[in-house]
Amino acid sequence: MKKNFIISIFLLISLSLFAQKELKGVIKDNNNLEIFGANVYWLNTNTGTTTNETGTFVIPYKKEYKKLIISFVGYKTDTINVSSTKPINHYLTESNTLNEVAVSAKKSSTQRSYLQTQNLVTINSDELLKAACCNLSESFETNPSIDVNFSDALTGTKQIQMLGLTSPYLLITQENIPSIRGAAQAFGLTFTPGTWVESIQITKGAGSVVNGFESISGQINTELVKPSTNHKFYLNAYGALGGRLEFNTHFNQKVSEKWQTGLYVHGNYRGEKFDKNKDNFLDNPLAEQINVMNRWQYTDAEKGWVSFINFRYLDDSKQVGEVGFDPEVDKGSNTVWGSEIKTKRFDTSVKVGYVFPDMPFQNMGFQAAYSNHKQDSYFGLRDYNIQHQSFYSSFVFSSIIGDTRNKFKTGASLTYDNYEEFVSELLSPNFNRKENSVGAFLRLDHHNLLGTFVTPRLHMRYVPWERGVLRASVGRGKRSANIFAENQQFFASSRAITIESSGGNIYGLDPEEAWNYGVSFLQGYKLFGRKGDVTFDFYQTNFSNQVVVDWENPQEISFYNLEGKSIANSFQIEMNQNIIPYFNTRFSYKFYDVSTDYKSGNLAKALQAKHRFFANVSYETKTEESDASWKFDITYNWIGEQRLPNTNNQLPTYSDSYNLLNTQITKVFSKKFEMYAGAENITNYKQKNPILGSDNPFGANFDTTIVYAPVFGSNFYAGLRFKID
Repeated sequence: MKKNFIISIFLLISLSLFAQKELKGVIKDNNNLEIFGANVYWLNTNTGTTTNETGTFVIPYKKEYKKLIISFVGYKTDTINVSSTKPINHYLTESNTLNEVAVSAKKSSTQRSYLQTQNLVTINSDELLKAACCNLSESFETNPSIDVNFSDALTGTKQIQMLGLTSPYLLITQENIPSIRGAAQAFGLTFTPGTWVESIQITKGAGSVVNGFESISGQINTELVKPSTNHKFYLNAYGALGGRLEFNTHFNQKVSEKWQTGLYVHGNYRGEKFDKNKDNFLDNPLAEQINVMNRWQYTDAEKGWVSFINFRYLDDSKQVGEVGFDPEVDKGSNTVWGSEIKTKRFDTSVKVGYVFPDMPFQNMGFQAAYSNHKQDSYFGLRDYNIQHQSFYSSFVFSSIIGDTRNKFKTGASLTYDNYEEFVSELLSPNFNRKENSVGAFLRLDHHNLLGTFVTPRLHMRYVPWERGVLRASVGRGKRSANIFAENQQFFASSRAITIESSGGNIYGLDPEEAWNYGVSFLQGYKLFGRKGDVTFDFYQTNFSNQVVVDWENPQEISFYNLEGKSIANSFQIEMNQNIIPYFNTRFSYKFYDVSTDYKSGNLAKALQAKHRFFANVSYETKTEESDASWKFDITYNWIGEQRLPNTNNQLPTYSDSYNLLNTQITKVFSKKFEMYAGAENITNYKQKNPILGSDNPFGANFDTTIVYAPVFGSNFYAGLRFKID
């Protein structure tokens, strides 16, 4: 016993003598801005390093090292006397005094990261203002990474896709808390007003293990405006000839030195009936929404704390169907077809973050969120109701290994979901269920219905030459399909609903599992002195199991587990080029090869264009004498032909290709006030016969789901923005 104790003491003394000591610090300029790429080295040695993007450095330390040299182009080289490993905070000063030179540059509205390991695109508020952007589903019109499609011919809801797969395969988060999932899948994107969005981060391919196991084709994270940085007062009003009116207002107030709060109110209304194609059905829904959020922010920069507390309530209602439908008279009858979708949602969340003051590269955070989503709806004679209560929490710790070139992040998460679901024509099965899971990163999870499993993710980055970045990723995702909430459009048809059980724990079906593989290359360059970049992406999603949504039988919609192969291949090339100051262009071409083994054989995915071309041109007039300016933006989309599901010859096998053209003009009068006007679908392209069997909606051939192009046609709008800082 005594011998073991002496050996332990000896080992501890040895480790303390030979352990590698380190000196850490932060380098900033006189404006308190972190300096990226500063050289840090010990005098008369070969031991050195550089600061990272946060100005942080970590360098080996020995007692014989006495003088630390810090240098950066354009700044005076400093020598610091060092006698201990106490962290250093040092400020560099400019190397000489020159006559003042004003250099201005406009931050790009869409940014591709050269430094992140993941394939990340950030969309900031300037990009969102290029279109009406009334809600999150309409925030991707000017970005080619996301495809925006139409889910049906009735609700006007826009569905987003990435890498050839619909939004359920995307992990959609709000400030890194999973948000658009479960009962919110169909309409949840329309519940986040565009004015609440500060920025959007789009990650292609396997998502981070930090945010859960459900991500398969990518992740979309939305950052909301902050009470500390948003305008003290903000007003946005919008009106469109399509009958849509919107109102947004923000109030932000500093309560104390460390507390700030914001109240954000959104309302929209559409009460006018349109039937431009004369099929006796509304082209757009009658709709009302009130959406209120209260945000609290606590900041203690000296001690490294920042926290957010959110409360939000939403009340949304839609009415669709025949022009003459009156819910008070016709609900439940088989004379006039109509539908109402009413949603009430409450959610709250808290986030607490701590950055170690002496080690800014090290931080930890805790977040928790609760939501209660209740939807009552009917589609003709079909009732569909769902209530989804959800709880999510996670703890994350991040730091470095050795120096800032080697970073790690670890933590744990807990989720709980309670579903109460009712489908009127399927009365016997009980669709109520409770799901809960606990997991840790690296991603190991235990789920009460899915079992214990791992969803590993690997991201790699290599820089072969200047401004060239090669990325690769591979990862596995797993999710339980919410077959009714995710496919509500099929209720607005005469299709019979069948579920072919395989003995699974959710709807009798097994969970979906897929591997995603991807490579991406980004090259920045200068052409005639103007900045540009080009990106090549290729991704493949390979399902080992999938819940197949089979609508190849015109009289039926079937759900069953995959027997065979289901693969989605996606290739994209994108080029961004600045032509002259404030004149930018963006071009993109995408090719998709998405196919699934159905009961009837291997088929290309229906309503998926193999070829898409995108172009965006933006220009802003700018003068040094005034804040006034004009902004012009034009977006063009060409969508190739799409395979249509079997309709017993009511529709052709393939749709026609078509063009879409949108534009917006903004007049900035001052920093406080601006007005904008725009047009969507200028060429007025409309799908012919978007509703099958519209003359007999209670008959066997009624179907509103085969929509591949706009239904309404051209839409013109105008609005104003007023802000006080």
